[in-house]
Amino acid sequence: MRRLAPAAASAVLLAVLAGCGAPAAEQAAPATLTWAVETQPITLNPQQWSQNKARLLVFNQFDALLAKDEDGSYRPWLAKAWTVSDDGLTYTLDLREDVTFHDGATFDAASVKANLDQFLVPGYNAAVAAIQLRSFKKAEVVAPHRLRITLKEPDALFLDFLASPYAGQISPKSLKSAKDLKFGGPDLVGTGPFILDRYVQGQEIHYRRNPAYRWPPAGAAHQGPAHLAEITYRFLPEAAVRVGALTSGQVQVIEGVPATEVALIEKDPSLALRTSLNSGTSYSYYFNTSHPPFDDERVRQAFREAVDVDAVLRSVYRGTATRAWSVVGRRSPFYDASLEGSFGGDVAKANALLDAAGWTGRDAEGYRVKDGERLTVREVASAPFVRDRRDVLAQAIQAQVKQNAGIDFQVRIVDQGSAQKALEEDAYELFGNSRGDADAGAALNLILPAKAAINRTHFADPRVDKWLAAASATSDQAARKKLYAQVQRAAVAEHAVVFPIYVPTDQIAASGNVQGLGFEPASGTPASAYDVRIGT
Repeated sequence: MRRLAPAAASAVLLAVLAGCGAPAAEQAAPATLTWAVETQPITLNPQQWSQNKARLLVFNQFDALLAKDEDGSYRPWLAKAWTVSDDGLTYTLDLREDVTFHDGATFDAASVKANLDQFLVPGYNAAVAAIQLRSFKKAEVVAPHRLRITLKEPDALFLDFLASPYAGQISPKSLKSAKDLKFGGPDLVGTGPFILDRYVQGQEIHYRRNPAYRWPPAGAAHQGPAHLAEITYRFLPEAAVRVGALTSGQVQVIEGVPATEVALIEKDPSLALRTSLNSGTSYSYYFNTSHPPFDDERVRQAFREAVDVDAVLRSVYRGTATRAWSVVGRRSPFYDASLEGSFGGDVAKANALLDAAGWTGRDAEGYRVKDGERLTVREVASAPFVRDRRDVLAQAIQAQVKQNAGIDFQVRIVDQGSAQKALEEDAYELFGNSRGDADAGAALNLILPAKAAINRTHFADPRVDKWLAAASATSDQAARKKLYAQVQRAAVAEHAVVFPIYVPTDQIAASGNVQGLGFEPASGTPASAYDVRIGT
């Protein structure tokens, strides 16, 4: 039986001491806060989470079973201790005994089992069932606060699942009674430091403090209830409007600070700016290889070579963006630095590749043609996932590929349903995406295998599938790093099915009297409001 690592064991001791009468830090007087966010969530159910920008909202209302640190280690949260059998097939969780859901129900082993079993319901979240929980076999209640989980095969991603929003614990009662389970909302009940009591689509979401909260993750900055009595998140998608709301005092915090406004905020002594690289995958263009023109590797390479990424990032993000070289973001311990400098910005090479691929003609507008067809590339982007000026980024790339190589890059930003329809009908040539998974392996398994849930490239390489399966089956981080490096080289360098562009970054700007703002150690995304307070 494998026991907790020393770091995790120490964290358990901290949690136990906190639960046995260690004095809570003195709190400032309860206060209210208004925070403007860039993206409206498409769901408030943590088990349906898919937008990195919604992560801070999820962990206001819900708690996970474990917490994850930047170095990849795990800390107790609702599970105060855990063991893993030597064969990696059995996980035994010892749960806290002092936790209650917002509806008064007791958190226990039966409720965790109900949450895990929910993922087995057909259509609930097929992607998570196929990746993060693909090895899950069954959960058994051993004692009121002890749960035994059996896997079909060893899975290095399982602990990461337990520390993710997907493991946000929902009251079994509300799992059955919620009016719209997949969306969530006020009638979906968690155990978190705040209670969601108002949601107005297109306008705001409001939380009030959970006065009974006593179970933050081990190592939290304070114990007991949140400092804030109430917090309102206003949905302000326009960057200039968010910044204006902050500088005028209408809100005290904003996230998604545009590069065009960074200098303004940094010069204002009454404001503070914080930034953090995200984990998971970089923002990349994924080439659809199922039909022309990107079924030809030379055209995929040419598109990348036609773009001076550094110049584009300087123009769009004014020196605040970090260039990506791999599908895995550089914050990840699995990032393969050997890919740096391996592609992009060679216009002569781009044109030679297109000539060799038969795109030698030009039409009246200067676009390349072949057999009477223009070299056209379509991206259909879902509006709820457009962040970080990605629309402006696409326009800059559009101009470069036209000028440098005669490629007609067309970009449409549509509603989620229309975007999904285009994907299902294979009516696109390019798919833009980044993933915020704390363990990049989870993202790679969602994107690259032949039968992956969001394999938008339609590319298949049996070696990649084999390497990803092997990495998931071992907990040896060095072995996983080596296997993921092979995956990155195959996808980026060898087959050019991915065009990495930049590493997503989160920014928070706030009034100087707002304290306790920060980022989740593992994901690099804004943390919940649990530790936030107003005062000096």
